[in-house]
Amino acid sequence: MKLTVVGCSGSFPGPDSPASCYLVEAESEGRTWSVLLDFGNGSLGALQNYREVDDIDAVVISHLHPDHCLDLCSYFVVRNYDPHGRFDSRLPVFAPPGAEERITRAYMVDKYEDLSGAYKFVDLADRATFSVGPLNITPFLVNHPVEAYGLRVEADGAVLAYTGDTDACDALVDLECDADLVLTDSAFVDGRDDDLKDVHLTGSRAAKAAQDAGAKRLVLTHIPAWTPVEDCVRDAKTVWAGEVEVARAGQRYELRA
Repeated sequence: MKLTVVGCSGSFPGPDSPASCYLVEAESEGRTWSVLLDFGNGSLGALQNYREVDDIDAVVISHLHPDHCLDLCSYFVVRNYDPHGRFDSRLPVFAPPGAEERITRAYMVDKYEDLSGAYKFVDLADRATFSVGPLNITPFLVNHPVEAYGLRVEADGAVLAYTGDTDACDALVDLECDADLVLTDSAFVDGRDDDLKDVHLTGSRAAKAAQDAGAKRLVLTHIPAWTPVEDCVRDAKTVWAGEVEVARAGQRYELRA
């Protein structure tokens, strides 16, 4: 299983990265299966550096804030108006309930736009596993102001745990249990953001969850452009004994069991 960081900037696109979007790939049946975890604003452009626009098998949206889903609007243009006839079926979009209405509302201006010719929306449910080719994906309801899910992705015995946006919660231990790599929200900073609860993790809270879950590798992500990365790393190092890594746009990881 391979992970490519398409975009990792927290809350809005930054100068060096689009908003959240992660490409996960695995081989099966003689071909590469490709799934996007989130599709935040600005990420469609960067995605084209790694995959053709018609090579995506599904999109999984962790929650419906724009920095995690808004480029579904741009991708609708690609799939609906492509002059080369490359899109002959609807793309599965796994997302929290209400996603179709949310994206339609974002796309339309003065009249209703029907997105169903391009997308097939499927509701996520807590701990209800589904599969896209060889990728088995389990959503875990997490702690954010809107309905939000962390995503556990398994293929060939390897495990990727992506928290999406969340603060500390019991579900993180199950989400991240024995994961080969934890890709974790670390948008807040200890001391600076202590009054803000149930929104985002700090580096220390992210590291504590991964440590409790027995995860092998910790990668911090969703750090906004206004936050020094070293502050988040410093907080994580107060808990995590190993290397604290930081996601960067264009970075690739290979996960093995």
